[in-house]
Amino acid sequence: MDPFKRYLPALEAELRRSVSVPPEGPALLYNLLHYHLGWVDANFQPREADAGKRLRPIFLLLCCEAYGGEWERALPAATAVEFLHNFSLIHDDIEDRDATRRGRATLWNLWGEAQAINAGDALFALAYHALLNLQHTIASPALVLAALSRFNRATVRLTEGQCLDIDFERQPTVEEGTYLRMIAGKTAALLGLTCELGALLANAPEESATAAHEFGFNLGLSFQMQDDLLGLWGDPVRTGKPVGADLRQGKKTLPIIHGSAHNPQLRARLETLQHTSPDDATITELCAALEAAGSRSYTEARAREYQRQALNALARSGGAGTALTALQALAERLLGRER
Repeated sequence: MDPFKRYLPALEAELRRSVSVPPEGPALLYNLLHYHLGWVDANFQPREADAGKRLRPIFLLLCCEAYGGEWERALPAATAVEFLHNFSLIHDDIEDRDATRRGRATLWNLWGEAQAINAGDALFALAYHALLNLQHTIASPALVLAALSRFNRATVRLTEGQCLDIDFERQPTVEEGTYLRMIAGKTAALLGLTCELGALLANAPEESATAAHEFGFNLGLSFQMQDDLLGLWGDPVRTGKPVGADLRQGKKTLPIIHGSAHNPQLRARLETLQHTSPDDATITELCAALEAAGSRSYTEARAREYQRQALNALARSGGAGTALTALQALAERLLGRER
């Protein structure tokens, strides 16, 4: 089963319906959202662009089906997690001063920080509006309230992780344990929520929902470590960002933390980046030095370990059928992705 072919048409229709321009609303705000979501160009003319992988809603719908639920009933929750994710991306672009995302200019780069903040805030509110639409597809008010509670908790954790990520840029060094705490919020919390909600909305037993959360959470840790690798050694054509982007921004990703901890000379050089604007040659040299220090292979190994823990949780979660098989296959493919 190809989950993208199975779910994406209905998901895209739900996403578009949820950000349609209301009669009394300013068209500009919704056009900004349509641009970010990949539906229009910078002149707000219809044009399909890279809209991202839609991984989180796909995982939610797969989990719902794997635990015996009707995936169509979970579409409001799938829409909510995609909106929440994109809200965080819009604000993240502002905070990191990223001029491009998915090969296109970011919202703040084209329309300024203030309007980009407005667009992010709107998506944040629309995420909750979408989630509350579960009341029309899920019969149990208690189940809808439980979904909202867990959504709230994950949203706070996501923001905590982003706060730590930005603060790390000011720190000369960061311990690996502190880094893990950061990515647990920034990336893993939302993917854990996604899989848990899918099981929850299928009325799966609590132990299955817990195992689904563990699956998504550990996969999120692995996913972020793969992002760390792409942030240094990814192909700019595929990632939409320059080589060594994380070094340029002063990020404390796992390869950088590992290299600093295991090579004092490299640590000293990395610390000087906080006070300079390195040229391309310096970035290339530092990426090579990190690889020579074993930081790339170490990060790859850690990512594989969290992927293994995720798959173990999935295996004991009680899911079944082609949706479970698709979940396993998708989780296994994530480490090989190039963007």
